[in-house]
This record gives sequence, structure tokens and C-alpha cells, in this order.
Amino acid sequence: MKSHTKKSQSEMTPESSLQALKDGNIRFINASQIARDLNAQVDATSSGQFPFATVLHCIDSRVSAEHIFDQGIGDLFSIRIAGNFVNDDILGSMEFACKLAGTKVLVVLGHTACGAVKGACDHARMGNLTSLIKKIEPAVDAVSLPEDESMRNSSNISFVNSVAAKNVEMTLIDIREKSEILKEMEAKGELMIIGGMYDISNGKVTFYA
Repeated sequence: MKSHTKKSQSEMTPESSLQALKDGNIRFINASQIARDLNAQVDATSSGQFPFATVLHCIDSRVSAEHIFDQGIGDLFSIRIAGNFVNDDILGSMEFACKLAGTKVLVVLGHTACGAVKGACDHARMGNLTSLIKKIEPAVDAVSLPEDESMRNSSNISFVNSVAAKNVEMTLIDIREKSEILKEMEAKGELMIIGGMYDISNGKVTFYA
């Protein structure tokens, strides 16, 4: 499998780029990944890179975009932070990846049983982690059910997963509200901005409609 070139990147559309991710996830689930010579891809990309997708996802060791979408070196811009939220630096990275480097789809990928989301549900406070947790807590407040406070914590995995999904939705809103560049690219059809959830129990990514 060869790395993307400027020509192959330019021929992809936002729709075909999303489909490439979907196809890769199916290969991952079915253990039918494409055989790649990664060393050859290192050589092929040494003079330039032409990824087709940008993925914001969690630092969780079980959630690696390159693996779960079955992609190789030079295929993805991979942005990772616990809880997959955005700040100015991450938005700037996205603008570079999409506007300057030419990726066609921007994915915000949450996942089930997210530790950072569990921390937000429990309102954890510890060192520098505190400020990170506080950035996810608005998603906790935005999930109305269950109302019983005793069920609104990390012991309720259904609640945790609902908060994780809401966090993705709110991050998508943040991207469109805080980046005129990305919002304009989406409006012009140059870029697709989409959310998804990864299930750590079966490897499947479910994209938002």
C-alpha cells in the first residue's frame, strides 16, 4: 500500500475521505487490514506528506486512529488529548491540517468508557488534571438523565457513555464557533466536520449522521 501523494490527496473528496475511514474500520473489525511496508512509507513521505483526514481523539491506549481506521504513515493527522476537546492550540493544529495541508475530513472521535469523562462525571480534582476535567464537565451538565445524583457518576457506565457522546457534540459546536477558517471550509464543501464514537468492546466506530 503506497502513501498518499499530492495527486491522490487532491482527487479525494470529503465524502470519499469519510468512506475511506469507514472502510478501514471495517477491515480493522474483520482483522483484514491492508499489508503495508511501513519502512517504505517512511521513505515515500520523507519529502512531504499528504494526509486525507484529521482525527481528534483521546490519549486512551486502546484508541489509536491509525489502527482503528487501518491507515498507514502519511494518511492521517492525529490529534490526541484526554477527553478529545478543543482549545486554541488544537484549533490551530486543525486549521493547519485542513486549510494548509489539505485534509478533507475532520473527525472528532469519542469512545466508550473514557477515563477522562469518568473523571468529569466524578468531578475529580488532582493537580493539572483539574483544569482538563473542568473543560469536560459542561458535557456532564448537558446530559439531563438520570436526575438521581447517585447515578450521575463513573459507576454508571451508561451515563458515562452518554456524556462522552455529548462531549463530542459540544466539541463539534466549539470547532464551528471558534474557527472561522474551518467553518468556512465546511460551508464551501471543502471539508466535512463529523463526530463519531468508538466502542472499545468491539472496535466499531459509529459516525454521527
